Amino acid sequence: MNEYFTPAIVKADPDANTTDLLLGRLAISPDAPLFALPTADGGWSDISTAEFHRQVVALAKGLIAAGIQAGDKIGFICKTRYEWTLIDFATWFAGAVLVPVYETSAPAQIQFNLSDSGARALIVETAEQFAKFDEVRSELPQVDKVWQLGLDDLDKLVAGGVNVSDAEVEARRSAAKGSDLATIIYTSGSTGRPKGCIITHSNFVELSRNAAVAMGEVVAPGSSTLLFITTAHVFARFISILGVHTGVKVGHQADTKQLLSALGSFKPTFLLAVPRVFEKVYNSAEQKAESGGRGRIFRTAAQVAIDHSMALDAGQVPTGLKLKFALFDRLVYSKLRAAMGGNIQFAVSGSAPLGTRLGHFFRSLGVKILEGYGLTETTAPATVNLVSKFKIGTVGPALPGVGIKIADDGEILVKGIDVFAGYWNNPEATAEVMQGEWFHTGDVGALDEDGYLTVTGRKKEIIVTAGGKNVAPAALEDPIRANSLVGQVVVVGDQKPFIAALVTLDPEMLPVWLHNNGEAADMTLAEACVNPKVVAEIQRAVDLANSRVSRAESIRKFVILPTEFTEDSGHLTPKMSIKRGPILYDFADVIEGLYSSAPTRGESLVH
Repeated sequence: MNEYFTPAIVKADPDANTTDLLLGRLAISPDAPLFALPTADGGWSDISTAEFHRQVVALAKGLIAAGIQAGDKIGFICKTRYEWTLIDFATWFAGAVLVPVYETSAPAQIQFNLSDSGARALIVETAEQFAKFDEVRSELPQVDKVWQLGLDDLDKLVAGGVNVSDAEVEARRSAAKGSDLATIIYTSGSTGRPKGCIITHSNFVELSRNAAVAMGEVVAPGSSTLLFITTAHVFARFISILGVHTGVKVGHQADTKQLLSALGSFKPTFLLAVPRVFEKVYNSAEQKAESGGRGRIFRTAAQVAIDHSMALDAGQVPTGLKLKFALFDRLVYSKLRAAMGGNIQFAVSGSAPLGTRLGHFFRSLGVKILEGYGLTETTAPATVNLVSKFKIGTVGPALPGVGIKIADDGEILVKGIDVFAGYWNNPEATAEVMQGEWFHTGDVGALDEDGYLTVTGRKKEIIVTAGGKNVAPAALEDPIRANSLVGQVVVVGDQKPFIAALVTLDPEMLPVWLHNNGEAADMTLAEACVNPKVVAEIQRAVDLANSRVSRAESIRKFVILPTEFTEDSGHLTPKMSIKRGPILYDFADVIEGLYSSAPTRGESLVH
């Protein structure tokens, strides 16, 4: 199969805009909790739909009174918190457009996003973020209004808007049509200069309305989710809007170090996460069991969980496996479920392949991970595994109203209600990716006979060795990254005689792993990357990945770097994807050394 289209379930309304989603929810359940805010005692305080709507309208009046005109762009820099959705909807009620800026952005990135979008105003969360803006303020003369959450400026805006009439807000709110601009979201820039994606009101509205039906079991009445990935990214932004439409109660926790305690108190029914989160949950549980002398029991339990899930797919679970599963459910799985809050039934995963082992493992825990696929240009999801249409190892079928096509060269093309309206101020870039109604994603994949999509890599990242072998880096990187000791891995070898890899260690897991393996837990990264046991463990992870590919595609050599790839170092995007270009440039001498030295097995190198 090379093309699959899922018809829309909900009839399109070209006059609807995102504010209609909130008004629709207000009419259905005004008193139901729509958000929850953390309290000082570690609990949560609910905010009803009616109260959220009241706050939205009050803030919209404040923006209007402050001089925001219909169509104005407002930049916003803030970590994941309740105010994200409050300001989003208040901006739309005021007839304006929000332009998110990642909270980790450098001053030059802030300057580019605000300048390119033509933003007239800016809202920041902290004094530190304001200081970054202030460095480039002289280059942004059009930004004449700046507000800071930490200075209670939202309250001041609300106080200043008391004389703005409800009629004025209604006129602003209702003016936007489906085809009008809802937001400009800048790509995180893993390659080249960021591009501003034009997301329309219809993109959000039609996708939300159709996804709500297709994912009805996930967003059913009484469901809740705790957001912790950055809301500046389209993935979390869409889920926030979908939550308003469906009445899902949403909490926020930006500090991932506090995630487990927040899960325990909030007790969400579903999660939104990238695969790295599920890898960390598994790896942390394994290393904790290892340190308590129960490592072998945990690994046996994990294998039973995987076997049980695979048997379910096969249609029959043998009696012996059922008994083992019941035993480990009491001893192991129940404790992991409790650690995640005890109520999680589903998780939506994107941005990278999850891996079938983790998919089967969590499914047997009672957490069905629904892998999906999409980009900023597709308003997040284009495909997703559904509760009733679920296949581990794929990213699911096209969502209602979306079509998927595989080009002759394997590239994934997307059309439908989620496809953006082009790149802001960049018609040349738009023409490169849009051919007719089809958006060219730059990703490579395949559709099976049931219309389920599998993504195999990025078209531009395909490595061609000197021998002419095409290698998709993700097929090697993802299984290696699943190892508890690995932070990141980058496969190299374009126009080289063989495939090699750069590996970094996970600084959070390293001390635990070292202690469990009889080594000094306070070992530095420089010391760890030359430690024989560490090198042997990385070699084991590489050998496992190599077992899944042909010899021509296998990693012959690797180097362990005594450093981290981080967003601050310029090697990761805000959603923790590797920036392959900068890494290849910054470590060019290390890579060259892999091909000029003699050893053909794993080695370590202090760089």
